[in-house]
Amino acid sequence: MKKALLLFCFVLAGGLAVSGASEPNAIRDKLGRDTTLQSFPCARGDVWFYPDGALDQCTLSRSATVGDLRIPRGSVIELWPDGGARYLVLRRAGLLAGYRVRGGTRLALVRGATTAFYRTGELRSFYLMENQAIQGVPCRGGAWNTFADPNGSENQVELYPNGSLESCTLSRGYDNFPGGRRVVLAEPGNNTEVAKTAAAQ
Repeated sequence: MKKALLLFCFVLAGGLAVSGASEPNAIRDKLGRDTTLQSFPCARGDVWFYPDGALDQCTLSRSATVGDLRIPRGSVIELWPDGGARYLVLRRAGLLAGYRVRGGTRLALVRGATTAFYRTGELRSFYLMENQAIQGVPCRGGAWNTFADPNGSENQVELYPNGSLESCTLSRGYDNFPGGRRVVLAEPGNNTEVAKTAAAQ
């Protein structure tokens, strides 16, 4: 039974990696040369479109700007239907808004190296390459246990739209919470204190 379950997981991950786009109705096409689409420099090769023809996902042929962020060449970018950045997978680990963010491949879309944006363009979530203090909170990064946490979600860092830290897993003790606990912080301006913590990891 365990072998069958493990095989199913590998087949599922492989299928997701091959299909590429996370939008279920996306239409796959191929570019014969590097082409700028909706102001994004898309590399030749696989590209995905929404049914209405709007760009869904492509690999960047050169660096591009998303809000105040500089996104390096070779990164995979996925857009919201209105054209704003939705998800991003850096080609390799790199600095993004001062955070050392994990990189990867399309397979990373299901393995915990995806950076996400709010519809309004602000950075929403990412995965740290290594432990890093964010706004004074010691957040955990680095590799994850593939079997205990297959998508790496426990190392995910989440931000509120104003850029304030919303949640992360602690790399060490903080504010009476032990290391390894996921903390969720109250949104600034909300008069509550630390909102909740998940169970110990």
